[in-house]
Amino acid sequence: MPRISASSNAAQRERTQRSILDAFGELLYSNGLTDLTMTRVAKTAGVGRTAVYNYFADMGELLVAYALDKTERFVSDLNRELAAVENPVDQLGVYIRFQIEDLSRRHLPPGQAMRTVLSPEDFAKLGKHVAQLQAVLSEILQRAMDEGYLPQGDTAELSQLVHGSLTATADRSKSVESTRAQNERTQATVRFIQRGLGAQFDADFHPVRLPVQPPVLSAVS
Repeated sequence: MPRISASSNAAQRERTQRSILDAFGELLYSNGLTDLTMTRVAKTAGVGRTAVYNYFADMGELLVAYALDKTERFVSDLNRELAAVENPVDQLGVYIRFQIEDLSRRHLPPGQAMRTVLSPEDFAKLGKHVAQLQAVLSEILQRAMDEGYLPQGDTAELSQLVHGSLTATADRSKSVESTRAQNERTQATVRFIQRGLGAQFDADFHPVRLPVQPPVLSAVS
């Protein structure tokens, strides 16, 4: 068992749990789900194997806890950045950038891969991981539509399309790339998705409202 070094038992438990989750994330990112065991997590976290089981009953429970913890911290950081941006199209850009950086750093395995290691109950809990992010994106998209910066559309379908594009374009390779090249690639993806959703910009790349379309004529009007 780890030596008590925090100011209280509660603080020590929180620190140990954080070490376990961080160790799990590190192993998940470097090796994937293959050969990922509670013993390896314990060794990486610097705690006894029994200590890991004191917090998580099995690997499925640990994976779910990691995903939900990761989502909570990600959404907290994202909302802080979004609060500093006024225009919804620019907020969309912040969301895309955050997702690209997160996917490139530490991405959870695809859903089909997790189905093979999780019970149906645990896999269903992971729906919260996706739903929470889709809710943030849907709110941004709806506001952009309401304010005339994007054409009207189904926010749920558009959210799925955006997340699909991000998953396909995120760079998870180990190749060395300059910060400037990474930023340029990210910005190109941001613009591609924004324009793909119908956003328009002025010469200085500031979002502009779409032209107001005349009402459709009807024989009964």
